Amino acid sequence: MKLLHSLVIGKGEPLIILHGFLGMGDNWKTLANKFSANYEVHLVDQRNHGRSFHDDDFSYELLVADLLYYLDQHELDRVHILGHSMGGKTAMLFAVEHGNRVDKLVVADIAPKFYPPHHQYILDALNDVDFGKVSSRNEVDEVLQRHIPELGIRQFLLKNVYRIDKDKLAFRFNLETLEYNIDEIGVALPPRTLFDGPVLFLRGSLSGYVTDEDEGLISGHFPNSRIVTIFKASHWLHAENPTDFYDNVAGFLEND
Repeated sequence: MKLLHSLVIGKGEPLIILHGFLGMGDNWKTLANKFSANYEVHLVDQRNHGRSFHDDDFSYELLVADLLYYLDQHELDRVHILGHSMGGKTAMLFAVEHGNRVDKLVVADIAPKFYPPHHQYILDALNDVDFGKVSSRNEVDEVLQRHIPELGIRQFLLKNVYRIDKDKLAFRFNLETLEYNIDEIGVALPPRTLFDGPVLFLRGSLSGYVTDEDEGLISGHFPNSRIVTIFKASHWLHAENPTDFYDNVAGFLEND
């Protein structure tokens, strides 16, 4: 197996942070620096994202296997896991399959239900970028603007643009594989799966990803869980209200 790329900072109990779709561990660096005062934080790039390996195969079962291998290689017996969106799905599946390796679980703005594909306009924008014709981030942004009016989303995507040599840019994520496997991103947690350890679900007040109707499903899989709403925040709640996000996660991890 191949080992996932990560940045490890701080000392203390290990805290694994798993980014969302088209993201990377580096998106979490500011919050990770705060957590690193009390925890050994592992900012992990999941397969086909960031600086981790590219592979034609992609599923949550594989993401869980990658994470298990990562923990074994780093000799991490039990960890806290914080996962956002796609990373939250990975974290939930890991917890129900390997509960003996998870101390506390934090799931950010995602539920264990099925989500229909809804990233097509972003994928269309990314496919519109021809790196044979653009040579700067500003030029990439001009292409993305044709499809994506939201500056925050474009800035998030532009973090993935890097220079593979002095004359050519590329995306860090494996766009072809992720688009081919887009139906995998929204799959539900398998039925009758259970993790009875402590779980904190955080949802953005301006996001529709986790609704009141999801509470029964969440408690069915995670009976020792609670849901907290982060106000003035949408799906990227950790970036839009980092203070409340940090305070809630830190309080949850610190309390027995």
